[in-house]
Amino acid sequence: MKVAIVCDWLTNVGGAERVLKSIHDIFPKAPIYTSQYDEKGIDWFKDADVRTGWLQKFSPKLRRFLAPLRQIYFNHLDLSSYDLIISVTGAEAKSIKKGNALHICYCHVPTQYYWQLYDDYLADPGFGALNPAVRFFFKILVKPLRRADFNAAQRPDYFITISTYAAEQIRKYYKRESTIIAPPVAVEKFSTGKFSTEDREINRTKSQVHEQNNQKTKMQKRQGYISTSRQVVWKRLDLAVKACKKLNEPLTLIGDGPEHKRLQKFVGNDPIVTFLPTMNQASLKKYLSEAKGYIFPSLEPFGIAPVEALAAGCPVIAYGKGGAVDYVIDGENGVLFNSQSVNSLVAALKKFKAKKFDPNKVAKTALPFSEDIFKTKIKNFIHEKLN
Repeated sequence: MKVAIVCDWLTNVGGAERVLKSIHDIFPKAPIYTSQYDEKGIDWFKDADVRTGWLQKFSPKLRRFLAPLRQIYFNHLDLSSYDLIISVTGAEAKSIKKGNALHICYCHVPTQYYWQLYDDYLADPGFGALNPAVRFFFKILVKPLRRADFNAAQRPDYFITISTYAAEQIRKYYKRESTIIAPPVAVEKFSTGKFSTEDREINRTKSQVHEQNNQKTKMQKRQGYISTSRQVVWKRLDLAVKACKKLNEPLTLIGDGPEHKRLQKFVGNDPIVTFLPTMNQASLKKYLSEAKGYIFPSLEPFGIAPVEALAAGCPVIAYGKGGAVDYVIDGENGVLFNSQSVNSLVAALKKFKAKKFDPNKVAKTALPFSEDIFKTKIKNFIHEKLN
């Protein structure tokens, strides 16, 4: 069977790339077709047959400018000689020509800058001094771009998506049904407990974590709140900062991004908020295992970072919309808040402080999102659709 994998771009590390890596592990000989590839930005695919086209001539920094060109590129990408095509996309890669091939689309969410985040994108396109020009042309182009995106979404035979929220968005904007298979998370790398083979009941999405041998570690006093993400406007880290300042609760922000300087300026010399740079998983695990709660105030289709926190035994305080409702169980492994406002988050943090969370029970709730379970579900889905 001839298999091809397609993705929007391969220029940096993120949740979409983790999905792609797991699918590449299942089909290591399948070529990966993409619009742009930057091996310096992501070195996970050195063993893969990555194939690009004319868009590779553009700098990866121009990626956000290239959406109309990507539609043209993927619309003309003919993969009809393959038997199975798997596209991993949140943008244009779903529009390839498939012929008689079976096309399974793992769609993270409908293209956000055309649909559900259009207003946010228009308010702040993120191009600095060029924002007025970008707004002007985007308003003109958005209708035909939406039409092309909708038509592209009718091409795949089947949709898989990452969460209940994402499935609702696909139904709303693309008029398509989808099967939910949560993206892979490196839960074992963040767990403070030990996993056994018997504990991974992959087909039932049930697993258990061994009790930690060191009881002092199990009952350690966790201090302060934490959030780890790219610091951009729509992540709403400003809510976490304002709520923690209001309650005089220590907060550690790990990461960087366009909002970093603005957040630092707002915090000033207040020692209640600590800024740390992006770090490797081993270092991140240490901070997560020592924090008493992870604050997740953004609206996201899924959110891998909060699941990593759960795996480390760190309960999550999350905005109660989007993908978080699929893994944050209010009162069991965290607390949900109803609106993206300081008062709502403050109330949730007060509710959180009144509860006691067992780190091992919290970590157990992350296990259904392991990479092993993801791969098994994907293989089972493909096998079912091929037979």
